[in-house]
Amino acid sequence: MARRGDKLREHILWTAKDVFLEMGFERASMDVVASRAETSKRSLYAHFESKEKLFLAVIELVRGLFLSRLRLPDDYSEKPADALVMFCGRYLEVLLYEASIKMIRVSMAETERFPEQAAQYFDVLFTQVHNRLSTYLKATFGLSDQSSAEAAHRLLGQVLYPRFPRALFGMDQLAKSFDHESLAPDFDLKPIRKAVADLIESLQKY
Repeated sequence: MARRGDKLREHILWTAKDVFLEMGFERASMDVVASRAETSKRSLYAHFESKEKLFLAVIELVRGLFLSRLRLPDDYSEKPADALVMFCGRYLEVLLYEASIKMIRVSMAETERFPEQAAQYFDVLFTQVHNRLSTYLKATFGLSDQSSAEAAHRLLGQVLYPRFPRALFGMDQLAKSFDHESLAPDFDLKPIRKAVADLIESLQKY
């Protein structure tokens, strides 16, 4: 049975995501998206009036996926150390996923064309993650707004560097798949455990 309505729109979005990841915004075309989605251009344009609107919708889809996969620190454990390690580990794991890195590169390449989209994507990948972490640290350790924000910045910096920039610039091999529900058991958490332990030790001095 042919897809219609919202089901067709969702199918087009997932197909377009793969097309943009593979070809980038400039080289991707509505013809290619329609062909791979096995729908007509007329149906495609009925849901998305331009390639620009389709690209922005794909970015919105990716933003939602990112946050749903990450969740909140206290979703992982009742123990603060474990919650922080698993939250930060999951964050880094999702960022190091090949599709995530490719979408970040595509988004960065189109910053001048879509500055608002770039700002929103940055907000999801970094600002909202910082806010989730800061809120957890404040509630768990009784910190002030400023202290919790500074602690979150410090921890995220240690989590991201050097693995994220190395992945972004193609210096390390990227994960081609990952469990959409939980952190992979073989994901290297040693640097994150050390960063979390150091952070908690420093917070206990407040």
